[in-house]
Amino acid sequence: MAYHLLQHDRKGAQHLGDALTSALASVRHCRRCNTFAENEICERCASPRRDASLLCVVETPVDMNMMEQTHSYHGLYYVLMGRISPLDGVGARELGLEQLVARALDGVVREVILATNYTNEGEATAHYIAAMLQPKGIDVTRIARGVPVGGELEYVDSGTLAQALRERRTCSA
Repeated sequence: MAYHLLQHDRKGAQHLGDALTSALASVRHCRRCNTFAENEICERCASPRRDASLLCVVETPVDMNMMEQTHSYHGLYYVLMGRISPLDGVGARELGLEQLVARALDGVVREVILATNYTNEGEATAHYIAAMLQPKGIDVTRIARGVPVGGELEYVDSGTLAQALRERRTCSA
């Protein structure tokens, strides 16, 4: 991208550089959900329309945006800004999970939905968070996984298909 802008759009490169400089000066982490925000509390956390009893935990702001694009979740979020990854030197302490626990135990949250990725690191992170919260009386759930909507079985990998089979549910008429 840098080479392209330098070669074909130097004015655009300057504009992008100025925008990044401005963002570095004004963007911080939301005090409640840890996503990027220009204010101390982001718009989602400040919205009275959100269901504060639901807290969805995601790895990144991009994951939160993807959840929002579903138009099916109306609760609040907590963004980890990473995942537990011992090989990369990232443990629970580096993720600041104590802030998540404090948020989950605020007396308003009734359910924590774990929406970490289905990678080894995402699974380990979800397991660790569930082990922290369940003994404290918080309902902890995990997003489902399986065959994508509109997907054809012949194109689905065997691991995904096996998981979908294990997580099958009763059909309603």
